Amino acid sequence: MKAQVKRILIVDDNPKDVELTISALAEKNLANEVVVAEDGVEALEYLNRCGKFENEKYYPAVILLDIKMPRMDGIEVLRRIRSDPKFKLLPVIMVTSSLEEKDLIESYKLGANSYVVKPVDIVQFIEAIKVLGQYWAGINEPPPMHV
Repeated sequence: MKAQVKRILIVDDNPKDVELTISALAEKNLANEVVVAEDGVEALEYLNRCGKFENEKYYPAVILLDIKMPRMDGIEVLRRIRSDPKFKLLPVIMVTSSLEEKDLIESYKLGANSYVVKPVDIVQFIEAIKVLGQYWAGINEPPPMHV
C-alpha cells in the first residue's frame, strides 16, 4: 500500500488564526503539509478536487474546521462531508471560538471527531494547535483514502 501524504486541511476565514495555526504546526515540522481553504465552499472544492484545487493529488489526514465562516459555515461543511461515503471516516476537528452548546452538540451529532474551543490567549492557542497537529497528522493513522 502506498503511503499517503499526511496533509492538514485548515478551513478558516480568519487570516490571523490561519497564520498562528501554520506557525504552530511549523514548530512541529508539519507546516509543509498544510492546505488552507478560506471558507466551507473552498473546503469542499479541495475535497472534490475542483476549482483552484483541481490538481490536488492527496486527501487530508485531518481537517481543522472553523464554524463561523462566510458562504458556508463549518456545520454545513461537516454535514456534507459526513453525507459523502468517500469522506465519512475522514477525521474532522472543529476548531472554533463558538462556546454555543448547540454548535457543540450539532458538531458531535454530525460526526465531528473532536471539538476544540480556540483559546483567547495566543500562547494557549499555539499550544493547542501543536498538540492537535502532532496527534492527528503525526501519530494518528487516518483511514485509507482512494487516490
